Amino acid sequence: MIRSNAAPTPVSSHNACPLAAMIGRTAVRALYAELALHPKPGLVSPLDSGSHDDMDMSTFLRSLFALRGYFRSIAAAGAEGAGFTTLRDLGIAAERRMLAATGGINTHRGAVFGIGFLAAAAGWRLRRGRTLRGAALGGTVADLWGTDILGAAPQAPDSHGGLAVQRYGVRGARQEAAEGFPTLFTLALPALDRALADGADPERALVHTLFTLMAELEDTNLLHRGGPAGLAFVQGEARRFLDRGGVFRAGWRAEALALHRACVARRLSPGGSADMLAAAHFVHALREGWA
Repeated sequence: MIRSNAAPTPVSSHNACPLAAMIGRTAVRALYAELALHPKPGLVSPLDSGSHDDMDMSTFLRSLFALRGYFRSIAAAGAEGAGFTTLRDLGIAAERRMLAATGGINTHRGAVFGIGFLAAAAGWRLRRGRTLRGAALGGTVADLWGTDILGAAPQAPDSHGGLAVQRYGVRGARQEAAEGFPTLFTLALPALDRALADGADPERALVHTLFTLMAELEDTNLLHRGGPAGLAFVQGEARRFLDRGGVFRAGWRAEALALHRACVARRLSPGGSADMLAAAHFVHALREGWA
C-alpha cells in the first residue's frame, strides 16, 4: 500500500487546522511521488526533462514549494463548507504563486484544479465524519461544486488542454471534475489497487497505473503536442506494454525506457495521465489514513 503518515484524528471544529494540514501534506507528497517516479514516457523525472525544453525537476520542486500552503487552505475551506467562488479564488491565487516561482512555466495547473477540489471534498467529508471509500470524494465534488465548475468561465481558455478540448471535442478536466472524476475512480484507482494486491511495490504499482491511464485517457496534452496520431501512438504502445505483462514482466523497465525515448523523439508528453496519477496517489493515501 502507499501510506500517508497521518493518523486519524477525531473530527470537530477545533481540529479543522490539523485535519487540513494532513490533507495538504498528503497532496504535496502525492505530487512529489509522481515527479520522482521513473520511467515515465515523455515526462519530467529525475532521469531527464523528457519532452520538455522549458522545465526540469528543479522547476517542479520550486512549484511544489510555492503550492505547499494551497492544498491545506483549500482543504480547510472545504471543511468549512465554502462555495465554488471561494475555492476558485484560492486556485487562482495558487496558480499565480506557481507561475511566479517557475518564471511563468505551467508545472501544476492541472493539480491545482483537480487535486484542489479533491482536497476540498476531503476536508468537507472528514469534518463531517464521512467515509472516503469508493467514489465518495468524487461524488462530493460533483454534488457541491459540479454545476458551477461547468458553468464558470474557464480561467485559462487558451491553455493547451483547453484548446485541445475545443479542437478535438474530447473530455477536459472541467467535465471530469464536474462529473465526479470518473476516470480517477473507475480506471486509475482500481489499477493502482490491483497492482498493489498483485504484489507490486509502490514504484511498479504507480508505473502500472500510469500506463493504464496512457492506454485509455484522451490526454489533451498529447493531442496538443501530437494531434490524434500522437495520442494513438502513446495509447497503442501503452496497451502493448500492459498486454505483454507490464511491470510484472522481466525487463519491463528497459521496455518503458524505450517508449520514453520514442516519446521524447516525437516531443510527446502524457501530462494529463501524470495529473491523474498524482490524484490517484493522493486519494489512495487518504483512504489508507482514514476509513
